[in-house]
Amino acid sequence: MITLNETVLQLLLAAVVVLPLLGAVAALLPAPPGLRGSSPEQAVLRHGVTVTGAVLAATLVLAAGFDYDRAERIQAGTDLSWIPALGIRLHLGVDGISLPLLVLTALLTFLCALHSYRNPPKGPSPAAFVALLLVLEAGTLATFAVLDLVLFFLAFEMVLIPMYFLIARWGGEGRARAAWKFILYTLLGSVVMLLGLLLVGLEAGTFDMVALAADNGASLSRSTQIIAVLALAAGFAVKTPMWPLHTWLPDAHTAAPTVGSVLLAGVLLKMGTYGLVRIVLPAAPEGAQFFAPYLAAFACVGIVYGSLVCLALVRKGAGGDLKRLVAYSSVGHMGFVLLGIATLTRTGVNGALFANVAHGLITGLLFFLVGAVKERTGSTDLDQLAARTSGAGLYGRSPRLGGLLAFGAVASLGLPGLAGFWGEMLALLGAYHPADGLSRPAYLVFMAVGGLGTLLTAAYLLLVVRRVCMGERQPTTAALPDVRRYEFAAWTPLVVLTVLAGLWPALLLGVTDPAVQHLLPGVSR
Repeated sequence: MITLNETVLQLLLAAVVVLPLLGAVAALLPAPPGLRGSSPEQAVLRHGVTVTGAVLAATLVLAAGFDYDRAERIQAGTDLSWIPALGIRLHLGVDGISLPLLVLTALLTFLCALHSYRNPPKGPSPAAFVALLLVLEAGTLATFAVLDLVLFFLAFEMVLIPMYFLIARWGGEGRARAAWKFILYTLLGSVVMLLGLLLVGLEAGTFDMVALAADNGASLSRSTQIIAVLALAAGFAVKTPMWPLHTWLPDAHTAAPTVGSVLLAGVLLKMGTYGLVRIVLPAAPEGAQFFAPYLAAFACVGIVYGSLVCLALVRKGAGGDLKRLVAYSSVGHMGFVLLGIATLTRTGVNGALFANVAHGLITGLLFFLVGAVKERTGSTDLDQLAARTSGAGLYGRSPRLGGLLAFGAVASLGLPGLAGFWGEMLALLGAYHPADGLSRPAYLVFMAVGGLGTLLTAAYLLLVVRRVCMGERQPTTAALPDVRRYEFAAWTPLVVLTVLAGLWPALLLGVTDPAVQHLLPGVSR
């Protein structure tokens, strides 16, 4: 940790949010003659790497200067009046809840830009692609950095348009339908969410998240809290996505380009659960307690449903798609995040925050790997992959790629010692002892169902490894290109962090736990 004064931290956080926007504008301008390289396309893709790299560097310096002894307090805070008549302020800041998500967003966006520099997606103008990527990064970073309800909504919505165009213009088969489904579902969810945010802000007399957390629902009646949480949870559930509001996700993932899938799974799905923790739990505790059992029930259905769909997709002769399977696996994994939040305990919420980061690392890696498999074999159809990688499978034809795919699978199934284990375990432990006022017998059932989900998850992911990595027929001599240098550069940080978080969970939990205790002052465990 380095020592930085508050002014430097404020400037760093402002730069993290603003730099991608400035970079997006610059990407649409002609490159200076000395920076064009071999072509304008190469220049703009290099520009994307440079800007996202600068944002990542600023985020890492911000993380290094963060005071971890006061992780529960808002740091790098900027609080300026923006629309005085409505009481809306430009309020930015980070604590132990938002900092890991800021770093995750900056890292994944940089790795996507680095990957695209050497392997740009097929589609129209690279300049538009880079600009949209940077706008998407700016909106996501702002979502995790702002502390005003109206600014949160604006940042939350800012990511929708660039993701829509990334799917619609650079996606694969069925991209137009998938893009429309994505935008319609998320916009409808956002309308309901906006009503909840306005109800909370107007009834409490402030849109400031810090003030709302300190008030802990005292300014809101129980009925107001219940109505507000219903609206907010519905909007956040679409973005998470929670069963049965998940149906846009598989189509969007299947049609999106590789980097779109990485960012959609690794970052955008975290915005909904972050909103639940940052806004709903501290600002409307009575409403959260009222709906917690229902949220836990939906979460458990999602865990089992996602696993059963994946088992059906991986079955021989089912014509399942590997990319679609990874997308459905996210429904199950995010179910554990929702279950942890629904326990209303420090253990469960810490588990949810840990699982958020772990899912971003592991599923981001898996989508990179699935994109590489498709590039080499021309398909993500599981039956075709099993035939084309017959005999020794990917292990024999592309050993490093096969090994990484197997690593991603065992990390995703929650193998102890890797990042995927701790979040799911803490969510289940939270369900074993839910918060006071919640039915323990019901949560024991939820815990048992979640435990069943972990077994089903292991089953379908091991089947994926057997079919794709090991092969099913006679050996073939045809080799596939193994992992390239730029792929190693883009994937190695995700592998290292997955192992590091699995072996040293206190690295993340030590940051989130003080902030969770501060947001949930009445919770003892």
